[in-house]
Amino acid sequence: MRSLLVAMLALIASIGSVSASEGEVVLTLKNADQVHEFTVEDLRSIGEREIVTTTIWSEGEQSFVGVSLDRLLAETGVEGQTLEAAAVNDYAVEIPTSDAQPGGPIIAYMRNGNLMSLRDKGPLWVIYPYDSDVAFRTEEVYSRSIWQLNRITVK
Repeated sequence: MRSLLVAMLALIASIGSVSASEGEVVLTLKNADQVHEFTVEDLRSIGEREIVTTTIWSEGEQSFVGVSLDRLLAETGVEGQTLEAAAVNDYAVEIPTSDAQPGGPIIAYMRNGNLMSLRDKGPLWVIYPYDSDVAFRTEEVYSRSIWQLNRITVK
């Protein structure tokens, strides 16, 4: 019985550390009556961008790779004013579409060369280039930096 309990605890602990596979849908974007589903490979095909920056949630400089928010919105024809970005645990934030500009945030799927697990704030994390401009180091911007992101609804 003890070995069964130990095996079950090990399985539960490992669930949060598993990263999304490249064929798994990691992001659903709803825009009016259109629903777009993206795997990591789909996001990569839109174009990758790297941001190397420090964050208030981690130690030292971090490397993030993901799709630029502006490119994702252009790819899906988004014209709304606000994005509701929601996490796996249903926590949600609003991001103005005006943030989606060249040099702005990315939807990161890699951190320091690895796909992110739930335990590592994945599968997706909205990352701004915090170190590039003081305008990205505000409470308002930090509050938009949602992790464990899995869906976006255009408002």
